[in-house]
Parts: sequence; C-alpha cells; structure tokens
Amino acid sequence: MSKVRVRFAPSPTGPLHLGGVRTALYDYLFAKSQGGDFVLRIEDTDTARYVEGAEEYIMEALEWCGIIPDESPKHGGKFAPYRQSERREIYDKHLAELLKTDYAYIAFDTPEDLDEIRKEFEQNGEVFAYNYITRNRLKNSLTLSKEQVQKLIDEKVPYVVRFKMPVDRILNLEDIIRGKFSVNTNSLDDKVLVKNDGMPTYHFANIVDDHEMEISHVIRGEEWLPSLGLHYLLYEAMGWERPQFAHLSLILKPEGKGKLSKRDGDKFGFPVFPLNFKDPETGNISKGYREEGYLPDAFINMVALLGWSPANDREILTLEEMVNEFDLHKVHKAGARFSKEKAEWFNQQYLKSKSDDEVLSLLKNTENSALVNSGNEKLLKIIPLMKERATFAKDIYEDGKFFFEAPSHYEEKAVKKSWNENAVNLMTDLAEKLLDFNFENETLKQEIHDFAESHQVGMGKVMMPLRLCLVGELKGPDVPDIMQILGKEECAARIKNAVNNIP
Repeated sequence: MSKVRVRFAPSPTGPLHLGGVRTALYDYLFAKSQGGDFVLRIEDTDTARYVEGAEEYIMEALEWCGIIPDESPKHGGKFAPYRQSERREIYDKHLAELLKTDYAYIAFDTPEDLDEIRKEFEQNGEVFAYNYITRNRLKNSLTLSKEQVQKLIDEKVPYVVRFKMPVDRILNLEDIIRGKFSVNTNSLDDKVLVKNDGMPTYHFANIVDDHEMEISHVIRGEEWLPSLGLHYLLYEAMGWERPQFAHLSLILKPEGKGKLSKRDGDKFGFPVFPLNFKDPETGNISKGYREEGYLPDAFINMVALLGWSPANDREILTLEEMVNEFDLHKVHKAGARFSKEKAEWFNQQYLKSKSDDEVLSLLKNTENSALVNSGNEKLLKIIPLMKERATFAKDIYEDGKFFFEAPSHYEEKAVKKSWNENAVNLMTDLAEKLLDFNFENETLKQEIHDFAESHQVGMGKVMMPLRLCLVGELKGPDVPDIMQILGKEECAARIKNAVNNIP
C-alpha cells in the first residue's frame, strides 16, 4: 500500500459523539497531511441498533465541521458501495475462502445452550468464554462430523461463524501511538465473525472492507485495542497485508474518572454532539454545538487539541494549519479531559477574529426578529462595541438588549449604588439639556463632562445614574457610544422613564 488511505467508519446507531468527531478529524488530518484519501464508510450491519436518520446526521455533522470525505455513500468512489449493508456479496465471497482454512468454524449453539454452560461455570466460580478450552465440548463443526454439519445446514438450523483462535501463541502487536506489546492467544476468545442472520460482525466486515478499499492506516478509539490481536490474525488467515493501527485515547469527563458521556453534558451544561439530534422514538432533542452557537472552525480547533499538541503549543489553528502540522506519532497516549470553559474560550477567540460584516451575517441568520428587523447600519455600530465581550454571536444581543429595547426594570444593586435624590435632579436636568448636545461627533463625552462640571460634580456622579437609565444596570460599553447609537430622543425618553419609575 503506497498511498495513504484512511477511513472513518461509524455505525448509524445514534448521533455522532464528540469522540467520533475527533476520530474523523484525526483521520482527515492524517490523510491530508500525507497527500492521501479520507473515506467515510457506514457500518450498518447491526440492524437491531439502527436508528433512523443517524446516517444523514453523521454526514451533515461532518460537513458542518468541514471534514469532507473524498469517498462516501454521498460522494461515491471506485470502491463503492460504502454502506456495509450493500456489500453482503463481498463478505460472503471472503467468508467462503476463510472457511476453507483452519481459522474459522461453524457453531450451532443456541443462546439457551450457552446460558446453560455459562451457569455451570458460574457455579464453579469461573467465567465462561467460548475459547480453546470450551469449544471442543460445544455444538460446532469442530465436534460434529462433516455429515452432521451438512445435515444441520440443510435443515436450516441457525448458526454463526466463529474465529478459531490459535492455542498458546504469542502475538507481537504494534500501535503507532502506544508502541509495541504482546498478547497470548490463550487470553482471547473465539469471536463471532458472522451472525446467524448471515450478516458479518464488525470484526470480519471491517477487515474485509479495509482490505478491499486499500486502507493503509486504521485510526480508531482505544476500546478496539483488545480486538487488535484478533484483527492481526484475521489478516493472516486471509493472507492479506495488514494496515498500520493507531488507537486514540478516551475523551474524559470534566470531573472524576471515565469517558465523557451525554450524562456529563446534561449535568454540566454543554453538548456532546456536534448538531442537535432528535430521537426518532422519544422525540427528545439532544443539544448540539451548532445550535448552541459555536462556530464550526472554533469547534474543530477545540476538538483537535483533545489529545494532540501542535508545535510550540499553539492553540489557535485553522484546518489547513492543522493539516500542515499534524503528526500521528504526537497524539497523546493519555486521555484528554474535556473543559466546557476551554470550549467557550475557543469560540470567543474565533468570534473576536471575525470581521464585523461576518458577525453581522451570523446575527442576521437567526430567528431573533429584533436582529433580523434591525438595520445593518445600526448593527454594524453595535457589533464592535460588544464583540470583544461576547462568547457567542447571540451574546451580542443578549448582553446588548438595551440597544433594541428600553429597560423595563432596573437592577436593585445598581439602583442602591447609583440612585439618590441628587441623581434624580441631575438626570432630570440632563434629559432637557442633552437635546442640545452634539451626538454626531466625538464631542459628546466632552458635552457630558461640561454638564458635570457645571453642576460641580465628578463624571462618575453623572455617568453611573446615566448608564442605569439607558441600560437598566451598570454594565455595557462606554456611555457615549451607547448614546450615539440610541440617539438623543431615545436617550432623553429613557432618562425621563427612569426618573419617573425608579423608586
């Protein structure tokens, strides 16, 4: 295999998890850094767990992230089809070849048979495994004659195909991230390769597909590391060249031990999926990063650094820069702990780097009628005042709502701090005077300064109650900037309303 070819092979059994996004991203970055191909293959042989709409969700999520496959069910390619459910004839062909070897056998044991022997083992304080010890006392083609096996097949008795694990053999395995290690085959059981419905399991189908699609590197989660010995032997059994393997560490919970889960997201208030996902059975909606207001480039940047560090520990990188710097050998062995605060920080950095016109497009692409109906000229004045403080584009409206509507109430702490009889007198006078102020140039601050001086008070004595009148609390950009956007008539009306309504 001279050309680098990698595949991301999710199962359509639900929404794409953050860990799945990272696997797809590392696949993509590695392929592109090596001038290779990135393949999306849908592994939909587990019909019992299939979730309607999950495949479309996966494709839409990758597209939103900017992780575009070179080959997929949608994009096609010379190794099509790219859904396992459409590749049955290919599996059947290779299964027939495998059954000619000493690496596989047919097993007719029913679930009830296996439960019975499992109980026997438990009564003796042992754990049952279908392996080199037990297979010779079970109902399979190793213990039955050829005639008996054929008779059962002719009678359409259900069966599975199992891998015949060699006895007491040391396998020397190698992983790009984790290095070299050894496994004794006696610790491995005889995995099912083909189920009794004729569909292959992950173990067999992915080996066949990776060979057929000329996959050079398999990058996947560490949960598949215990299966590496079996997969090595399957390649050996078929007489095929093995790809190189790299097993990614877990993305960890924000607190405590273990893998990041949806429950953690619900508990700490962050999504674990790239897009909203509506469960077709319950109708429940799981939150997604896109709908929560995250920018796709910020999201991908955050995901990339959950287990990999670029040169000089840079944190802000475009997808192109990631491709140029990505090195699979520098992916961390240890798990990466997810941080909601860090995720928000990435989005804040990317939002700040957007031009005002780009942020305007984000604001206009919303269901918020106040934003949609606001003139672009007004919004382009508000954006630079609020962008630096915002984590999400929606914060520009949420934190700057006073630009769009007058305060309906006044924060209690702010009132106690800035409102008294002197403030009422100052604001009453200011409401009349500011109609003569010049709102069109940089002199507005000087006008307010002169007003304060004429009343023999410091600027703070004017600015604090003035901000309260305009905003409803003591926050926001510089008061003169707020006033210029609101206009003198609106400012005067808000001051009068405060004077009349603040107790």
